[in-house]
Amino acid sequence: MGIFSFFKDAGSKLLGNGNDDEAIKNEIESSFDNEPVQGLVVNVEDGLVTLAGLASDNATREKVILIAGNVEGVESVDADQLVTAEIVEASNERDIAEPRFYTIEKGDTLWAISENFYSDGSKYPVIVEANLEVIKDADKIYPGQSIRIPEIA
Repeated sequence: MGIFSFFKDAGSKLLGNGNDDEAIKNEIESSFDNEPVQGLVVNVEDGLVTLAGLASDNATREKVILIAGNVEGVESVDADQLVTAEIVEASNERDIAEPRFYTIEKGDTLWAISENFYSDGSKYPVIVEANLEVIKDADKIYPGQSIRIPEIA
């Protein structure tokens, strides 16, 4: 499950205005209608954000990782202690698939990203829907921003 890397010089400007741990925790919690993680603990130290708690599901876990990573000054997110009930139940039974993230590059469009991953640019709304907490406006993505690429059944 490991550590996820992000571009340190891209993202929301939340750090350096007081309690960095609390700033990222508030950003995560305010991005969801319901409590995304029970017992959420956030620790920020030298560009590394460590997350802990029980996420409601795998998609929420991935979104929380992205919200924490899409903060200017964050180089990596350690999510080993951010689990879901599925992860806890399956930890001894089978491997859990790593989430598929993509870092937006200059010139990227959601259509092109969808074309690359799904061979169909018109499926870009699937990416937007999976990233509502990260992509606030489908017309405003930026280089260095990381998003999740969900599997299509």
